[in-house]
Parts: sequence; C-alpha cells; structure tokens
Amino acid sequence: MRKGFTRRPQADEPATPVKNYITPGGLQRLKDEHQFLLTRDRPAVAEMVAWAASNGDRSENADYQYGKRRLRQIDGRIRFLTKRIEAAEVVDPETPRARQSMTRVFFGATVRYANAAGAERVVSIVGTDEVDLNRNHISYVSPLGRALMKSAEGDSVVLQAPGVTEHLTVLEVCYERIAVEPFREPPGSEASAKGLSRRRSPDQERLTLGSQSNLPLVEENEETADA
Repeated sequence: MRKGFTRRPQADEPATPVKNYITPGGLQRLKDEHQFLLTRDRPAVAEMVAWAASNGDRSENADYQYGKRRLRQIDGRIRFLTKRIEAAEVVDPETPRARQSMTRVFFGATVRYANAAGAERVVSIVGTDEVDLNRNHISYVSPLGRALMKSAEGDSVVLQAPGVTEHLTVLEVCYERIAVEPFREPPGSEASAKGLSRRRSPDQERLTLGSQSNLPLVEENEETADA
C-alpha cells in the first residue's frame, strides 16, 4: 500500500492572497494615508535626518536617531498600506442587489437589533481597516459581526464572546452609504510642522539670516515626538 503524503508548497510559490473586504470610503482613506506618507511625511522626515546628520556625531545626535527610527516606522506603514490596498475587494453597500440579499445581513449591511433586555443598537458591518466604535462600525470578523452575518429581520442569533453569551433579535436590515472617517493629516507629523524653525547652532542661524533663507525646518525632540 502506498503511503499518502501532503504536497508542501515550494518556498518561492506565492501564498494564496487574502481578500481585504472594504467599503469605498475605507479604501479611499487607506489611499489618502498612503499618499500622505509617501509624498509628504517621508520626504519631510528624510530632510530632517539629512539636516541632523550635518550637525556632527550621529551616535549622540538625538534628532538623527529619532529621524532614522521614524523613517523605519513610516516605511513599515507604507508597506502595510500597500498590501492592504492591493488586496482590497471593494463592496459598495449602495450597489443594487437581489431582493433576498437585501433582507439578509452581509458585508456592508446596517443592522438594528435588540438584546434580551430590549435595548436596541444599530451597527454597520465593515472591513477590519474601517472599525470605528464611535460610529458603531464593526468588523465582519468580530464576534458580533459573525453572529449577525446571514441573519434576516426577525431572526434570533447568539453572540458568543469571551465571557459573554447574549441572545439578540434582528429588527431591521438595510444597505446604505456608510460614512467612514476620512484620513486627516496628523498634527504632530513632520510634514505638518514644516514652516517652523528647527533648533540650529548660532553659526547656522547667522548663515540663515544672512542669506534670507526660508528653508522650512521644525524643532522636535524625541520625547515630544513619542507622545
């Protein structure tokens, strides 16, 4: 009798891509952040690192050390966003759908439900990159999202979460535009701080004043940046 075996994928074989289900607003927010980091924040930090490197000993230069660490953080975030955008599977809640699908909970649905005590809540089911509890936007892979998935009006579902078991009744299912919080430029970013004066030596100050240079520089110490 031949022994069965399981074929192991070769190291250079691409892994099966995982779809990143997301609404149009959520994808736009990822793209806006990616664009900001790539075209504004990273160049600004790179400029700061170059300025800090010109100040002498890099081993004891806090500005230089912080800038290099910040560049690594930005590059990591850019790689993450690139992968999420490439894997994006956009689902628009406003897209017309079959009648049966309109009455059941799927990705992009806005659901009104009640717990056993009669307390009602409305949630919208979105992607993992769009979770916003302040707006009642929950992930489709969260315990509540999984419990509600494929249910219809009048159905009773069981929510099982760590230490919690609840019986919920679905009251209403609808598909409408889900307003995702747009990306906003972080107020503490190096790009947003351009135009302020960076701490410089007296010789640099005299050089700047003498040439009337308006080079946008920013003063930022390591403790403030990490706050």
